[in-house]
Amino acid sequence: MNTRQLNLESIRPEISTDTINDNMSNDERFQNLVLRPIVKLQNDLLIEVFKNYVNKHKNSFYDLTVEKKINYIENSIQRDIKFRNSLKGIVIGLFTVEEYLTYIQNSSALNKRMMGIVKDRLISNIQLFERPEFLSAV
Repeated sequence: MNTRQLNLESIRPEISTDTINDNMSNDERFQNLVLRPIVKLQNDLLIEVFKNYVNKHKNSFYDLTVEKKINYIENSIQRDIKFRNSLKGIVIGLFTVEEYLTYIQNSSALNKRMMGIVKDRLISNIQLFERPEFLSAV
């Protein structure tokens, strides 16, 4: 193993809730062993990237109900290709070479899984997406 691979693998958080078994598909195994730990590691960055995205789009997000905020997150990931590609880069950049070679064999399905995990993570942190002036007053 090279130094980059060892370093990347060593900084990833362990996710104990995901069990690995022989009945899993290769995509599910990749999701649980690679994607989930990387997305968890990148959580703070993903939050800031989404805040920046909202700010660049005139802050209309802040005036929405919680349900509409969830829809906004889902739609921004599904429909804004530049934003989606940026999110993918944040995750793919932490793949080892071996993981990348596995990823490119079925990138379409793995991208769906990746974006689903990112979407769920952003939604679970929705309370952090408040109008900036409200947060600074607290």
